Amino acid sequence: MSHGKVVLITGVTRGLGRAMAEEFARRGHTVLGCGRSSKEIERLRRLLRPPHDFYPVDVADDDAVKSWASVLLAAHGPPDLLVNNAGVINRNAPLWEIGSREFNEVVDINLKGVANVIRHFVPAMVRRKRGVIVNFSSGWGRSTDAEVAPYCATKWAIEGLTQALAQELPSGMAAVPLNPGIIDTDMLRSAFGGSAASYPRPGEWAKAVVPFLLQLGYADNGKPLTAPVRGAKD
Repeated sequence: MSHGKVVLITGVTRGLGRAMAEEFARRGHTVLGCGRSSKEIERLRRLLRPPHDFYPVDVADDDAVKSWASVLLAAHGPPDLLVNNAGVINRNAPLWEIGSREFNEVVDINLKGVANVIRHFVPAMVRRKRGVIVNFSSGWGRSTDAEVAPYCATKWAIEGLTQALAQELPSGMAAVPLNPGIIDTDMLRSAFGGSAASYPRPGEWAKAVVPFLLQLGYADNGKPLTAPVRGAKD
């Protein structure tokens, strides 16, 4: 479709990323994405064929992101909408029981991974002076809870990083920290257990949120927003 946008999403192999990829594609937009699982990327390639384009990339690996960006930018140009969705959460435990390897993984993916993607894709967007960057935050990026300190730390950092980035962008662009709401994903189940089932599933969430993401523009630059998704089921 001629009016379709080029949408780049990280973490497309499961959860919200996968649901968004399918919903954006269903609406006629070109979806580009990455995930760590080669098997799931191949499955997604079979489901969403060209012009959609997916690669196995770990956003925590700056060199890998740089190579991926060079390929995508040459083939598709700068994205109109960049969604930094990839993320992990620590196992439920007090901060002092979280080992350095687990802590580092949360920081490397949730925070450094976002910076890596911005570093290698946003310059092309800035040269064009057009595009929206959405960095997924969390309710735990604006509040806190016990046993998820590493995750909270990264999401609070995303709020600050994104609002600072918003001040650096040229007129016409926008950077938005987005709280996606509470959704029944594997990540939520790791923290909430069985009670996660009372919240919307990713596909249901995507149908409501993708139109919202498509409407974001310069007027939203720097605003901490929350996705329009209903709460727990009765």
